[in-house]
Amino acid sequence: QVQLVESGGGLVQAGGSLRLSCAASGIIFSINVMGWYRQAPGKQRELVAIITSGGSTNYADSVKGRFSISRDSAKSTVYLQMNSLKPEDTAVYYCNAALETSTRRTYTQWGQGTQVTVSS
Repeated sequence: QVQLVESGGGLVQAGGSLRLSCAASGIIFSINVMGWYRQAPGKQRELVAIITSGGSTNYADSVKGRFSISRDSAKSTVYLQMNSLKPEDTAVYYCNAALETSTRRTYTQWGQGTQVTVSS
């Protein structure tokens, strides 16, 4: 079973920056897509950014131009660089991976989440 471990969350003032990391560990055959989602209190979990194994990216409109997702496939790690943070970015950020086993079974794994709080 693959585990995803996030790090890098914390408290930052508006306009500041944070960098989130998510490392996958365990028996990894293939990771197709890695991404970040977030969930603010009282709201549904939403997509922030995803990156494919080929390096294609997709961002939520609310973070375009401020956040950047990248991936180190050799380390099975995905990063989220968050700049110009706003109070509305406050949420628990979850790492997500779309994985494939050696028998071509696909499944999704989630991390435990890391809190990001942006003060005004």
